[in-house]
This record gives sequence, C-alpha cells and structure tokens, in this order.
Amino acid sequence: MNPYPMKWRVLAGGFLSYMFDAVDIIILAIAMPAIMVSLEISQAQAGLLVTATLLGIGLSSVVMGRYADSHGRRKALLLSLAGFGGLTVAVAFASDWREILVLRFLAGLGLGGVWGIAAAYVNETWPPAQRGRATAFVLSSFSVGASVAAVVAAYLLPGHGWRMLFFVCGSAVSVAWLYVFFRVPESEAWLRQQRLAGNAGQPAPSVRIAELFAPGLARNTLLGTAASACALTAYWGATTWLPTFLVRERGLSVGSMAAFVAVLNAGMFVGYNVFGYLSDRIGKKRAIILSLVGTGVTLPVYVLASDRTTLLLLGPVFAFFMAFAGLIGAYFAELFPTRIRATGAGFCFNVGRGISAFSPLALGWIATMVGFATGIALCGLFFLLAALAVAFLPATGPHAESGPLPDSDPDPRGQAASAS
Repeated sequence: MNPYPMKWRVLAGGFLSYMFDAVDIIILAIAMPAIMVSLEISQAQAGLLVTATLLGIGLSSVVMGRYADSHGRRKALLLSLAGFGGLTVAVAFASDWREILVLRFLAGLGLGGVWGIAAAYVNETWPPAQRGRATAFVLSSFSVGASVAAVVAAYLLPGHGWRMLFFVCGSAVSVAWLYVFFRVPESEAWLRQQRLAGNAGQPAPSVRIAELFAPGLARNTLLGTAASACALTAYWGATTWLPTFLVRERGLSVGSMAAFVAVLNAGMFVGYNVFGYLSDRIGKKRAIILSLVGTGVTLPVYVLASDRTTLLLLGPVFAFFMAFAGLIGAYFAELFPTRIRATGAGFCFNVGRGISAFSPLALGWIATMVGFATGIALCGLFFLLAALAVAFLPATGPHAESGPLPDSDPDPRGQAASAS
C-alpha cells in the first residue's frame, strides 16, 4: 500500500478515536455537579467515580497494550472504541452511583487503550522528522473532544439532564469505530514483524511486561512512568474539579461554566499543535519540559484570579502550555522498539494515569478544608516535578546525541515516500 494515504488515514483515524476518548472522559467532570445533586452523593463519592475511571485506564496499559502488540493495532483500537462507547451509554441507565463506579472502571480499560495504540500507529506510519507534529495533532484531538463535550453538555444538561448526555456521547463513538473499520489498515511495521517471525518458522512471541524492565529499557520505563504520574496527578486533580470550582467558587452558571471550559480547550488545541511543530525543531524532550514548566507556573495564576473576565482570558493561556500529553505520545513511542512499542508507551502513560487516579479524590478532600482554588493551585508543583523527571530521560530522534533507539524507524526504505 502506498504509504502516503496510509499515514493520512492513520492520522484521521487516530484523531477521531482520541477525540471521542476525550469526550467520554470529560463528560464525567462536566456532569459532576449535576450527578452529585441527582444522586445525592458527597464530594468524596464523586471523586471516586473519576478515580475508578483512571484506575481502569491505568490497568489498560497491561491489557490493551499487550493486545495491540500481540494481535495488531487495528483490532485493539476497534475493541477499545466499542468497549468504552458501549459502557458510556450504559451509564445513562445506572440507578445509583455504585453502578456508575463499576461501569466507569470497565470503560477505563478501553479509554486508556486508545492513547498507546494511536501513539504506536503514528510512530510506525510517519517519518521521523514529522512524528512530533503528527502525534501532537492526533493527541490534540483530546482538547477538541473536551470542547465538544462542553458544548454538547451546555445544550443537553439544562434541559435533558446528565443521563441523556452520557447516552448521546457514548453512541457517537460509533462514528470513529466505523471510520477505523472501513478506512484504517493494519500497521505495516507490525505486519512486517509478524512476517519475519513467520519466516523464522515460529509465531511472534507474546509480549511480556518484564521486557520493559530489561537492561537498557528499565530506566526509560521507570522515569517515563514517574513523569506521567506527576504530570497526570496534577492534570486530573485540576481538570476534574475545574468545572465545580467555576460553579461553586466563581459563581458561574452551568451553561457559562461549559462555555468557559470550551474556550479553555481551544487554547489547549492551539498549544498541542504549536508545541508539536516546536518539538520537531528543538527536540521532543525540550518541548515537553517547556510545556510542563509553563503549565506549572500559569495554573496557580489562573485559579487564584477572581474576576470572570480575567478567568476567561487566562484560561486559554494556561491551557496553551498543557501540550505535554500530545508530545509524550511521540516521545515515549521512540523510547521503545516496535515489538513492545504500544506496550511500553502505553505502560508509561497509563500506569501514570493509574497512579494519578487518587488525585481527584485527594483534591476533593483538600478542597473541603482550603477550597478548590488553593487545592488546584498546588497541582502546579506536580507539573514541575514531572519536568524534572523528563530532564533525566534521553533525547530521541534527530536531536538525540547517541542516535535513535534500534528499530525506532519502522521502515527506513519508505522515508522518502512517506514524507511526501
């Protein structure tokens, strides 16, 4: 297959998949004030709903990452989309918060799978010089999905309630599933690896998590996971409660809050793509550090502002720097060879998300004592700790001093064609 249409199909399929992944994650945070009132649950119980989702996402790196490396990127992506889409629809019919707790944990297994699969897919279909911007573009769809969730919520929540919001958003995932099923082929790099194993007279061996801790990879795995854990602890602690903070401490209506969240995510979309281009010029590692430091500094400034106009203007500025999640998709994928790429990248990111699972619960508890503004502002420190962890990781790609990791380029012969 001509690599030119292949890379664009992967780009579109990954964008749509991660966009709906974001929609189904973010609607819980946006609907949280309504769910708390409807089901008469406490802040701690509400925080547990997010924690359950993130725990499922953390486990997904072991489940879906291994599945993608053993059975193919395409099959794993389709399974992830069908899983979290169906389970999000099921939330609309839940009778109490405990049922939602179980459904969100199970949905997390699919929600977390999309990130690692998309990162591996792009790494294996785009030339090295363009991987940073391509991966950042695909993962910038998270901010698009968050904005879509906010706009849909602004329309559905006031008149139709949170159950209709979950039903509509979960059903819409079928759009991404159909596109991937009909338009996105399997990764040629993954297929080539299977053929090589077949030519050797034996099936490709199953991927083992222990391989991520082999000499030469253990340092990358541990530091990558630590960086993700710190960054995502700050991210989920802050973003889970930002809608509630805007309603309770800044006096916004539910409709105005959704509009503020949409504007904030517009700034994030711009940041993802600006930092994506920047990473291809100065290196992914440097761009990630700049993103994390910028977020760590601007987040406290944003939440400590009390004027609504200032909040509206500062929101996109703070969100602009939150591009790290898009950057580390390409970066983590280059830290691992093809055979364990989805597992390795997914492990670092999603185990980090699993570790961060308790941050919404912890911040909800802190907010009862010092308020949401102070609690969210403290998250800036964790962004700075994440930047420190990334500083000890190696540079990759053209900016690496020691050259790329062996097997990091899926098909050197196709670089010229795929760059077109």
